[in-house]
Amino acid sequence: MTLDEIIRTRFTSKAYDETRKLTAVQQQQLLDVLRYSPSSVNSQPWHFFAVTSDEGKARLLPAVAEANAGKIQKAAMVVVFTIREQITEEYLQALLDKEQQDGRFISDEMRQGQDKGRRYFVDLNSHSVESQQAWMARQAYISLGFLLLGAASLGLDATPIEGFSPEKMDDALGLKAKGLKSVVIATVGYHSDADFNAALPKSRLDADQVITLL
Repeated sequence: MTLDEIIRTRFTSKAYDETRKLTAVQQQQLLDVLRYSPSSVNSQPWHFFAVTSDEGKARLLPAVAEANAGKIQKAAMVVVFTIREQITEEYLQALLDKEQQDGRFISDEMRQGQDKGRRYFVDLNSHSVESQQAWMARQAYISLGFLLLGAASLGLDATPIEGFSPEKMDDALGLKAKGLKSVVIATVGYHSDADFNAALPKSRLDADQVITLL
């Protein structure tokens, strides 16, 4: 499908066919989409929990609103998007070292410039723990958008989910001990015949109501 076809035909799935699973190739492609998602100053302040087993899904259910339980149980994959509790000096250094390892710098000046620029934007969004976490959450939502579009490009259906208790999800996955916090969920798979949304026309505000060209 072309990009135009994808954006006009993808929809948020309301019910999944639990008999249809992802192939190993599809699963890896989705994981690559997450890993290669962009983030401000390449901060990558996230960790993704990709859940495909029934046992793993069962761990998530106590944290999820009842209306979303069926999606969690029947989707081929559930992704829990988490962020770091805080960006530490150790983490900033690890990012810089990884970029060096991957050949991002052709000189010490480039390395120093990247480090300085990243620290500037991290500090800009770190007036409090809450403001830094809000900034990191915005990065996670970029990866969510990438996943939704990536899934559609593979002919898969997906659902972004905010109907859950972050506190209960953090407990379910032991995130506190890992220095992480949950922010959003997505389910991916194949919609079932019970999915009423699959047959409905897409409804969006007119372009002139949401877009201004200057």
